[in-house]
Amino acid sequence: QVQLVESGGGLVQAGGSLRLSCATSRSIVSSNGMGWYRQAPGKQREMVATITSQSGIDYADSVKGRFTISRDNTKRMVFLQMNSLEPEDTARYYCNIVLGSRAYWGQGTQVTVSS
Repeated sequence: QVQLVESGGGLVQAGGSLRLSCATSRSIVSSNGMGWYRQAPGKQREMVATITSQSGIDYADSVKGRFTISRDNTKRMVFLQMNSLEPEDTARYYCNIVLGSRAYWGQGTQVTVSS
């Protein structure tokens, strides 16, 4: 079993920044990939950013140029730097890790962007 704990969410004005962190209970060196997803009320969960073990990175079109995903294998953490936040970014953000054939999720952290 793998535990993921997200932190760093909060209330911010449009144009502001937040940095989300995800701490894992196991080594992430061998993970097939890690990522951030979000789910707004009444909407499906969507991919925000992913990063592979070879540091291949992918972003949703809506966040390209504003968000940056990174990982620290030593600390077993993954981060999401979010700049130029927009009200449309309001959602609960979830950390995800794939180990072998299994995917694990955290409980999420709420991000609310006011206009």
